[in-house]
Amino acid sequence: MEIDSTKIEQNIKKAKKGNQAAFRFLLDSFWGDVYNYQLKRTKSENDAEDIAIQTFSKAFDKIDTFNDQYVFKTWLIAISKNVHIDLLRKQNSSISVETTQEQEDKIYLVADENPTPEDKIIREQNLAKLLKDIKQLKPKYQEVIQLRYFQELSYKEISKQINEPMNNVKVKLLRAKKLLAAIIKES
Repeated sequence: MEIDSTKIEQNIKKAKKGNQAAFRFLLDSFWGDVYNYQLKRTKSENDAEDIAIQTFSKAFDKIDTFNDQYVFKTWLIAISKNVHIDLLRKQNSSISVETTQEQEDKIYLVADENPTPEDKIIREQNLAKLLKDIKQLKPKYQEVIQLRYFQELSYKEISKQINEPMNNVKVKLLRAKKLLAAIIKES
């Protein structure tokens, strides 16, 4: 599906002025392109997703430097390449521990059976289904939703808590909300 270039240009101009809806439009429009590009390069869904998040974070942070004479998608892919290269350099210069798929699957089997005050309120308000839907998200998305909507932390507080830049937090929250909406719609 080809996106109308006029609509893209309008949203880029709005995004340069700080319009969050324009950022969301650009994220939704180009997420698949950046993610799929990185998936082919990294052959890892987690790495591709992390790189895409960082790509959009950097792009939104530097949107005012985007030159309208170039193609926005090409600009995003260039940022994505650089993020990937930076990550490879970082991995080569530090010790990293690889996990197996079996180890990662065990993470999902850990259950906390102690009800929290939030769980009790949610049960009382008949929102147990929402929790079930949230638990279908990857842990990193569960965490930002938990911190933002259940603990009511600001973007800045979440950024400090998970030790990531504020733009990454914003992109993760946008992505988490989109994925959660798709899960809710599906069920």
